[in-house]
Amino acid sequence: MEEEIQKMKEIGLIYLDRSGGLQKFMHDCKKYNDSKQSYAVYRFVISINPSDIAELDATLGNYILHNPIKAAEIFQSVCFVAIKTLSLIEQLQTEAQISILLKPTHLPPLPSYVLSLSAFPFNYTSHRFYMSEGIVIAMGIVTKYTQGARFLCTEETCPFSEGFRYIRVHLPGATESATVRNDFVCSLCSSPLQEDMKFRVLGDKQIVEMIDAKVLNALKGYSNNKSHFRIQAFTVFLRDELANRMTIGNHYKIIGIPTCVQNGPQATACIEVSSVQLCKPNGPSFIGENFKYLLSLTSNSCWRFTAMLANIFASQVVPPGTYNTLKLAVLLSLVQTCEKESADYLDLLVVTSDTLVIDRLLNYSICLLPRGIRHPSSSDIFPSVSKDKHGTGSASIQAGSVLLAKGGICYIGDLSTYKKDKLELLQSVLESRTTTLFIPGKKYGEEADQQVTIPVQTNFWSYVDVDSSSKKHTLKDSFLIGQMDLSLLPPNLLDGFGLLLYDEFPSCRLSFPLVHHVLKKAINPEATLYRVSQQFRTQDYEEFILFAKNLHVEMSSEAENLIQGYYLASRRVRRDSMHGSNLSASALKLLISLSKAHTKLSLRKKVLEEDALIAILLLESSLTLKHGKSALCIEPNALFPFDLSNENSLHQRDIYLQKCHHHLLKFISAYGPGGHVNTNEE
Repeated sequence: MEEEIQKMKEIGLIYLDRSGGLQKFMHDCKKYNDSKQSYAVYRFVISINPSDIAELDATLGNYILHNPIKAAEIFQSVCFVAIKTLSLIEQLQTEAQISILLKPTHLPPLPSYVLSLSAFPFNYTSHRFYMSEGIVIAMGIVTKYTQGARFLCTEETCPFSEGFRYIRVHLPGATESATVRNDFVCSLCSSPLQEDMKFRVLGDKQIVEMIDAKVLNALKGYSNNKSHFRIQAFTVFLRDELANRMTIGNHYKIIGIPTCVQNGPQATACIEVSSVQLCKPNGPSFIGENFKYLLSLTSNSCWRFTAMLANIFASQVVPPGTYNTLKLAVLLSLVQTCEKESADYLDLLVVTSDTLVIDRLLNYSICLLPRGIRHPSSSDIFPSVSKDKHGTGSASIQAGSVLLAKGGICYIGDLSTYKKDKLELLQSVLESRTTTLFIPGKKYGEEADQQVTIPVQTNFWSYVDVDSSSKKHTLKDSFLIGQMDLSLLPPNLLDGFGLLLYDEFPSCRLSFPLVHHVLKKAINPEATLYRVSQQFRTQDYEEFILFAKNLHVEMSSEAENLIQGYYLASRRVRRDSMHGSNLSASALKLLISLSKAHTKLSLRKKVLEEDALIAILLLESSLTLKHGKSALCIEPNALFPFDLSNENSLHQRDIYLQKCHHHLLKFISAYGPGGHVNTNEE
C-alpha cells in the first residue's frame, strides 16, 4: 500500500508539471512567502483533469473521482515536499498546514456521476464528486466561515503546547462546530486543547438554494406532458473564490461533493461546490419543413408569412382566424425574449371581457418558451428577503416568479386583482427593468444596512377584465373616438406596459366557430379539430420561436426614418396644453422592438419599412385605446381587416397595408418635421 501511495504521489507531481499546475502552485507560494506572515493554513486550489490523470495512473484517477478527500491528502504531501525542497515558503512548518482543494474540470458523462434530487436514492454518504444542474431560486449574502485554525495543548510542559501540530481544516460538508470546538484533547498527554485565535483563518461563504430545471414545466400552468415527477430544492455552499459567482434566476451546472448537514433536529441535503458553469440554452438550428414551405409560398410579400403564422397559431385552444391581432402580438413578444440587460422588451396588456379564452391562449403561449412562467397567486412576483433557514440568521434573497422567468415571459394573470402597492412596484419595474431590495443589517445580524438591485430581464403579460369593476370599461364615444375608460389602472402603469390590446371578439359573425371549438374541446380535450393543428404542432412552434428569437437583426435606414418620422409627428399631434405630449419617450424603443420582432418572425435579418409599418399600426391601435384617435385615423382592426381564408384575401390585405403605408407617409409629411421620409408615390 505504501508503494502504491508513493507511486501516486510521483504521478501527481508529474501531472502538475505537465499541466502547468506546478507553475501556478509556485506563484501562489511566492505570494505567501512575500507576505512574511505566518499562517495556520496555506490554501491551494489545484485544477484537475480526470481524463488526463486516469491516463497517467488509473488508481490515482479513481481516487480523485471516488475518494477526493484521500486524493487531496496525496497532493498535500506532494505540495509539502515541493515547498520544503525548493524552499518556497519559509514560514511553513508542518504538512498539516497545507489545505488542498481539488477542482475537477469535468466528470465522466455517465449516469452514475449525475446527481438529481428528483430521483432516488440520493447518495450523500459517498463523499465523492457528482455533477448536477439547476436554477438558483434563493441566495444568501456572503458571510464568514473558518477555513482553518491552530490549536495548542494547555499543558505548558507538553511539546505540543507550541508549534503547528494541531491544525483543524474545513472539510466538505463540515459545520463550523466540526472545525472549531472546545472539546479537543492532546493525543500525547490528554490535556485539553485551546485555539490560538491569532492564527484563525477566515474565508467567504455563501449559501444558495437551487432546484431542478424541471420545475419550470410545473410553473407553466399548461403542458402536454402528462408525466409526474418529484421536485425538491437543494442547498449549495459556495466558498471563497466561488462566492458571488452565481446570479439568482440563472441556470448552472455544478460539480461538488454531496453531504448532509445537521441543523438541530433537521437534516439538510447540500452540495459543497468545487466548480460552477453557467448553462446557456442552445436554440435549434432549424425550423420545420412545413414552416419552410409556408415561407416559400408567401415569399412575394413581407406581410403574408407573419399573417399566416398568426392566423393558424394556437389552433389547439382557439379556432384559426380568430384573435389574429392578439396572436400576432403574442408571437412578436415570444421572439423578442433574451437574457441581455439591454434587451428590447415587449410587454402585453390585454383588455377583454372573455377572460377564460384569453387566459387559455396566453397560458398556452408561454409554454412555447423554456422560461415561460405563470405566476401562482400564492407566491411573490418579485424577489423578497427572509431569514436563512440553515441557522445562520443571515439574509436570504428569494427569487420570485419574475426571476424564474429570466429571458422569457412572466404571465401575471388578471391585473385588476392586484393591490395598489403591487401595481406601484410593477410600474417601477416596468420603467427601470430593475427591482431593489432593502436588507436591514440589525435584523439579519449585519453591521450595516444593504441595498441590492437586481436586473429584471423578462417580458410581462397580463390582462384586465372589463367586467371586473362596477365602473365598466366601455368605449367613451362622448369623450374621444376610440378611447376606452381605463381609470381602474394608473396611467403610468398603462404606459409601462407599452402595448395595449383590446379584444373586440367575439362578434356576431365569429362567435359560432369559437363556441363550436369550446364545446368540442369540452367533450374531448385531446381531439384535433383542425388540419393545421397536425401540420403545425406545438413542438413545431417551439422550435420555430427558439430559432427566430436567436436571429440577429439590424435596422435599415428606411425603417429608422419611417419610425422617427411617425414618432415626431405623433408627439406633435397627441399633445395637450396641460400635460404635453401623450407619447412617452419609451414609445420610440417600443417601435424599434416591435419592428425587430416582426423581422425575426419573418425570418429576416434586416428591418424593412414593411416591418416598421406593422409596428406603427400596433402602437397606434394601442394609443387609440388610451387616448383616442389621432389625425392618422387608422381602422379599428388595422392589421387584419379581412378574414384570411384564401390567397385573394391575403392579396387584399397587402393592398390595404400599402394604402396604410401611403397614408402614413402623408401623415408624416403633414405633421412631421420633414426631411426624414421619402414620399415618392409608386
